[in-house]
Amino acid sequence: MSHILIVEDEVSIAETIIYALETEHFTTTHVTTGGEALKKSAALNYDLIVLDIGLPDTTGFDVCKEIRSGSNVPILFLTARDSEIDRVLGLEFGADDYVTKPFSPRELSARIKAILRRTCPTPVKATQVSADGINIDPDAMLITCFGKVVDLTAHEYKLLATFLSQPSRTFTREQLLEHAWDDPGSAMDRTVDAHIKTLRAKLNACSDRCKEVIQTRRGLGYCYQHPS
Repeated sequence: MSHILIVEDEVSIAETIIYALETEHFTTTHVTTGGEALKKSAALNYDLIVLDIGLPDTTGFDVCKEIRSGSNVPILFLTARDSEIDRVLGLEFGADDYVTKPFSPRELSARIKAILRRTCPTPVKATQVSADGINIDPDAMLITCFGKVVDLTAHEYKLLATFLSQPSRTFTREQLLEHAWDDPGSAMDRTVDAHIKTLRAKLNACSDRCKEVIQTRRGLGYCYQHPS
């Protein structure tokens, strides 16, 4: 579970960020000043920092510069400053991304997850062939179904790899977008439905036993069940 440090002096905005991130199962710590942010970041290794530029005691630029002098922790600027020069300065000071207010909580969560995927990639664990006949080779990025290689697109591969990583877990469409699309905001829920449909057809073509492995949970999303 990733731990996010939120540096934001406006309580209402901070509460929105905290709710959005904790809904996605992140752990959060909130501070309101640059001084507190520097103390917290020095005392604990956070996975990412959401940093406002306009702070009551200093600027986010100075905080970022200080943190960058001794740490490579990912930093995302979240600020009302939307000029080109501010964006350029933020990135030059070492920020990994720059989001302006007002912002979409969903987009913010997606951007944070994208940064964490780039900086802390988690390899997908292979399932056991003998367990259910479906096996993933993460190095070759191949999935076999009862000995047959399943010809998958990149998105279909990522979707099935996500399901195989946590069998029986129900994934919402938003969660599947975040796992299988580099830019989740560019796709829609119906995009997931379309890819699930073709993925099911390809698995069924390999074996009749795979017909029901990806199940629809109405009003919730999709889950993977081992072949019967």
